[in-house]
Parts: sequence; structure tokens; C-alpha cells
Amino acid sequence: MTALADTAVRRGRGRPRSLSAENAILDATLQLLADVGFRGFTVDQVAARASASKATIYRRWPTKENLVIAAFDRTAPLVASRRGKPLTQLVDMIWQFSQFMRDTPLGAVLPALAAERLHNPSLNEALIPVIRARRAPLLELVVAAVAAGDLPATTDVELFTDQCLGPVIMRFMLLDLPVHKSTIRTIVDSARRGAPAGRS
Repeated sequence: MTALADTAVRRGRGRPRSLSAENAILDATLQLLADVGFRGFTVDQVAARASASKATIYRRWPTKENLVIAAFDRTAPLVASRRGKPLTQLVDMIWQFSQFMRDTPLGAVLPALAAERLHNPSLNEALIPVIRARRAPLLELVVAAVAAGDLPATTDVELFTDQCLGPVIMRFMLLDLPVHKSTIRTIVDSARRGAPAGRS
């Protein structure tokens, strides 16, 4: 874990002075990220929107990056449905992700962070383990699909996952196109038919 991400985790441990204040601060951070992007938002704006003091914010999250990571990390994780075969569960999980992108600030926050990380090494370093942790349930389903014989034993699990998730992110972030569950089924089925080799 990076030093920045570790700081954010350690700051989150223990009993907070006020859980409602913490939630208000992190909610305000997510909404401001969605509204004005990483560079556009300030701790002053977060404090004003959350009715909190800057001292309270800096005591828990010593940098702007710590605050952003903590806010992003509290968005809902992806959860497998446990119904049907692994590839069916994969479709359900990607659909779940698409709903988060459509219905929560995540749809605006993720593009903002993706753009900023190119110019902010500290943010980039801290985001990588968070994003990998969020991606892990998808990888687990692909591994399960290989174990069940629904995908070739030689399937490159990471690349197959990218092939399934990438078009969905593309439609949301760059093309502003709707994503239907039938679209996701088509994407996953197409990836299955041309599953990339790479595993030994």
C-alpha cells in the first residue's frame, strides 16, 4: 500500500469525533469532485458545504489527496450476485457498475480522477491500490469462469476483464452513450468467443 493510501486508511481507523461530520465531509468531497473536478475543488469549499471547519478536515485528512481517496473509497463496492454461472454473474456485476456510473457521483468523479492522475503522481500512486481492490471481484469471477470450463484454461484473466469492462467505461466517459444489460451481455459474449491467451 502506498504511503498516501496508508495514511488515509490509518486516519479512518478508530472512533471518529463525529461520524455524521465525517460523512458530511466525504459526501461534500464527492459532490464537489463531480461538479468541478479535482483541480476545481478546494478544502474551503468542502468545509463550507459540509458545515465543518478546515481544522477538522485537515486533522483527519492531512492533504487534499488523502481526502479524495477517502471519499472515493467509500463509494459502494461491486458485489457478486452468486446466481448463475460465473460469466452470468460477471454481466450482473458490470451492470451494477454501470448503474453506479449513471446514478451516483461516481460517473463524474471517476473521469475527473482519471484525468488528474496523469498530472499528479501522488494521487496516481494512491489511486492504484484502491482501483485494483475495486476491480478484484471482477477478476475473481473470470478466474471462476476458467475453473468452471466456461473460458479456456489459457485465458489471460486481466486482459479478458479489461475487454469486458473497457467498452462500458468508453461509452460512459467518452461517447455519452447508454449502456443496457443486453449490451453488456453482448460485450462479455464477444470477449468469451475471442478470449485472449496468456495464462500458463
